[in-house]
Amino acid sequence: MVWFNIPVCAVIRSMSIGTKISLVVISIFIVFSSAVAVSVIMKGSVLSAVQNLISVTIRGKEGIPVAPDKTKLFPNENIRTVCYIQNLPPRSNVDIGDYTYYSDNTNSPEQFYDRIQHHYDFIGDRLVIGNFCAIAEGVTFIMNGANHRMEGVTTYPFNIFGGGWERVTPTLEQLPYKGDTNLGNDVWLGQNVTIMPGVTIGDGAIVASNSTVVKDIEPYTIVGGNPAKFIKKRFDEETIAMLLELKWWDQDETWLDAHLERLVSGYDSQTLRELLNSK
Repeated sequence: MVWFNIPVCAVIRSMSIGTKISLVVISIFIVFSSAVAVSVIMKGSVLSAVQNLISVTIRGKEGIPVAPDKTKLFPNENIRTVCYIQNLPPRSNVDIGDYTYYSDNTNSPEQFYDRIQHHYDFIGDRLVIGNFCAIAEGVTFIMNGANHRMEGVTTYPFNIFGGGWERVTPTLEQLPYKGDTNLGNDVWLGQNVTIMPGVTIGDGAIVASNSTVVKDIEPYTIVGGNPAKFIKKRFDEETIAMLLELKWWDQDETWLDAHLERLVSGYDSQTLRELLNSK
């Protein structure tokens, strides 16, 4: 340590200007070579993310969009069968997250609220849908207003027909109540799926077409059938834990755009750790 601090400094002071310039040029070359080596070691993954972030920054300054306009009902005017349902007229008992869409090739997707049935304000239940959910044509949400009184000999709703039968109108306390219906984030519901009252579907879950969901679904689980049953987990438990920590659906548009390719491509634990560290 003494040799480095004293004699080396003395040697440098004694050098000619030309020698010092040569030493600086050599140092720059060494630093540049090290940077190249590091980029090779990174195998392009982190480097690619940095390049994407720089690209996003430049595009943002130039006024080029880094994401579709989430405030538009039809973000792509050329595809009128898909709409961001968050931008439909609001309902007090329905919450819909950013970028969640409904697709309907038979009717206008603007009729999404028709897919929520037996949903009455006086019942008090809510439908809550997270960000980036994909809801296919024909999906139906059955809410608590569809329930009948069940403790008697019959479940027939005499009261709704009047003619004196209204005297057996049940109170809210006498009707089955399953609570709110909740969809997490990044949930994919296939065509003609039916969701029963009070169900919670976890983040990243997939429900196969024509399924009827009667109970909760864990995150990143694939289910199908009537009633919907477990098919498989999308990922191993370690990966699922990392994805739930990442919560990519809560990141801003700049972050999403910078990491878009990595979100839709093949992954490994290193990629997920890098995404977590980039938040």
